[in-house]
Amino acid sequence: MLAENRYEIILKILEEKKTVTVLDLVQALHTSESTVRRDLTTLHNSGRLYKVYGGATSITTNYSTREPDMTAKKGLSAREKALIARKAASLIARNDFVYIDAGTTTLLMLDFLRETSATYVTNGITHAVRLAAKGFHAYIIGGELKASTEAVIGSEAVNGMKFYNFTKGFFGTNGISVKSGFSTPEPVEGIVKTEAIAHCKKAYILADDSKFNKIYPITFANISCATIITNRLTDRKYRDYTTIIEVNEEK
Repeated sequence: MLAENRYEIILKILEEKKTVTVLDLVQALHTSESTVRRDLTTLHNSGRLYKVYGGATSITTNYSTREPDMTAKKGLSAREKALIARKAASLIARNDFVYIDAGTTTLLMLDFLRETSATYVTNGITHAVRLAAKGFHAYIIGGELKASTEAVIGSEAVNGMKFYNFTKGFFGTNGISVKSGFSTPEPVEGIVKTEAIAHCKKAYILADDSKFNKIYPITFANISCATIITNRLTDRKYRDYTTIIEVNEEK
């Protein structure tokens, strides 16, 4: 049996059972244990399943195509977002050149910013206004305004990013999955995120635990491209693919 045929059968079994042992697959595929283990390793590395001791589990994801507007999102997971934002703000050091992505959690970062020697660049309209009002040295990316997320987007925003070299960047995301990385509903917004991450020496994704195992239409970065700051990680497999910072009331 060809490897691709075995992969298809393994994934079909996982779709039905959610978990499977190596012995189950040896019997189902009529092949050796070493072949099954190699297949599971290949599928694990490609993000199509999660290999565990003695077998594998499925990577369960929820697919969505729309997001609520800024007003609606501000009321979601407010306490968790504040914890994440506080941790993110604490990572900014003296003379950093920082990119702050538009979004509700990144907006909360501004409440905790203390580093006045850093320079801040953002594509968030509300972010820029608040940064300026607090006396920080700030720039805003030019381009088209997306009203629902209060973000500056489009080709002008992407082109304007090409000359920047950020020491750190802080980004929001709608979904996180091993297979599809960090994702968002809108192509034009996703392109801006992709360009900004490419110009960051160190990138951070700010995401509460509700964002994990979710996929949106546009992937803007591979999961290994950024450290994730979250309030709680319930699915431990993500630690195999990137660095995770968990925060809580005590941290």
